[in-house]
Amino acid sequence: MPIRVLAVGKKHESWVSEGIERYEKRLKAPFLTEWVLMAHSTFDSDRAREEESERIISRLPAHAFVVLLDERGKEIDSPTFSQLLKEHLDQSREIILVIGGAYGVNDRLRDRANLVWSLSPLVFPHQLVRLLLIEQLYRAQQIALGGQYHHE
Repeated sequence: MPIRVLAVGKKHESWVSEGIERYEKRLKAPFLTEWVLMAHSTFDSDRAREEESERIISRLPAHAFVVLLDERGKEIDSPTFSQLLKEHLDQSREIILVIGGAYGVNDRLRDRANLVWSLSPLVFPHQLVRLLLIEQLYRAQQIALGGQYHHE
């Protein structure tokens, strides 16, 4: 079962697609990924946040391990991320990584997440977050396999 990435937003821009494809070619089970892109809400601000969050929640199985990406989340290093993924993959637990929309997510989705993870306290464009995320998944795989990609 691949690691699923739920992302609000339009399809990958060409430079993002190229980067994602580069890393996906290197991924092996159980670190394979599946991207599910969800359209932005037609609303603005609070209404958009609520509508998008509820659509995301409707796609989250009760048993899944859910990681929500948010700049206000917990900062963890790459080895810790790798270990966390490996623990859940070893249990054959479905892993879903969530990238919310431009207005963020509601408290209900934040509460549903098993981990609210910050890539950085900086705010990045959603397209760039996708590329950073796939690189971190590849890095996590290499750490788990004892590869030479990650240096301490």
